[in-house]
Amino acid sequence: MNLTNYYWYFKSVIPERVCDDIVRYGKQLQDQMAMTGGFGDVTNLNNKQIKNLKKKRNSDIVWMNDRWIYKEIQPYINKANENAGWNFQWDHSESCQFTKYTKGQFYDWHCDSWDQPYQREQGDPSHGKIRKLSVTVTLTDPKKYKGGELEFDFRNQDPDKKPNVHKCIEILPKGSLVVFPGFVWHRVCPVKSGERNSLVIWNLGWPFK
Repeated sequence: MNLTNYYWYFKSVIPERVCDDIVRYGKQLQDQMAMTGGFGDVTNLNNKQIKNLKKKRNSDIVWMNDRWIYKEIQPYINKANENAGWNFQWDHSESCQFTKYTKGQFYDWHCDSWDQPYQREQGDPSHGKIRKLSVTVTLTDPKKYKGGELEFDFRNQDPDKKPNVHKCIEILPKGSLVVFPGFVWHRVCPVKSGERNSLVIWNLGWPFK
């Protein structure tokens, strides 16, 4: 799919108080090693599988699904969807993923959408739907860490544009958020020092027609 805008962002729109509340809440909950598709349940992985996983992704996460968090963020997903000209139909947000990146941690190139819709029980709001819009919220003052840049790879551009295809989002202030289609490739570069906290939400809709 060709796009005029591969992402859309808003600077410092989530109040600092709310960012701090999310971080405080996230650190009170039990975290777990972040996974990627194809690895299954983290509790069933052997040492070799864990090592292979950490070549792709190395971070710690906590799941949240509190209404007050969605209330702060969802209006900006709708606004970005409109401003960027995507106008994708979507109607459900998955659980929020609070992520902690410390020194050396990262998430290599990936996209959030999969090749098939979710197959869940009837009545599950995600059944038959796909990830259409991703959002990531900056929860940490960038003065408190180095590295951890969010980069995009516009892989469907012409080959002659390939050398310029990687686009690094500027280091955004605390409370900023970035929205992008779930099929856009992206990565989080390794954190060099400090700790980077973010919140990610995937937003679902019926498959494109």
